[in-house]
Amino acid sequence: MSDSSREPIGFDPQHDVILDANNLRGLAHPLRLRLLSLLREHGPATATTLAERAGESSGAASYHLRQLAAYGFIVDEPALGTGKERVWRSAHRSTYFDAADTTSDETRLLGEEYLRAVARANARKMEAWVDTLPTLPPRWRDAGTVSDYRLRLSPARAKALIEQLDELGRTLRDDEDATHDPTARDVSLQFQVLPDPVSIGETDG
Repeated sequence: MSDSSREPIGFDPQHDVILDANNLRGLAHPLRLRLLSLLREHGPATATTLAERAGESSGAASYHLRQLAAYGFIVDEPALGTGKERVWRSAHRSTYFDAADTTSDETRLLGEEYLRAVARANARKMEAWVDTLPTLPPRWRDAGTVSDYRLRLSPARAKALIEQLDELGRTLRDDEDATHDPTARDVSLQFQVLPDPVSIGETDG
């Protein structure tokens, strides 16, 4: 996605947003990313509700929600409010970011902060799942996993793997049959394809 004229695979401008130099600073903060994730996972909510879910003060949540709104990541839902407190919802379904975008030092630094926040959020979800394992029904304990494989791939094959996993995730996300399955529940699919910097030499370019 380094070529700004080319949209990422699976990107839908009606539902998704691409991070760039203009809006990255609005999301490169761990609490803002957490609040946005909560809105996407649980639907519209007030600052008070989001603060409780995030374990933060309502004042901090309100401030960062206003920042998310200023950058277009969330919108106010007046029809759902009570008049005393705003109800917020996510403006997009998914966020896309090109880690190879180095158009400026600021974009690179903000991008790194954003990716660190995403990594922490993903780790927190895995830890939360492990914490709840003893209380899950046996069939749901067997329906989750934290696995990894050590692979040896070229850059081209690594990119192809990412595209395959991404396509699988989108296909399952958009499966309308799941909405009619009474046994279906929310599942978080995470995947990381992480080239080992130790094995990458300077001559790799």
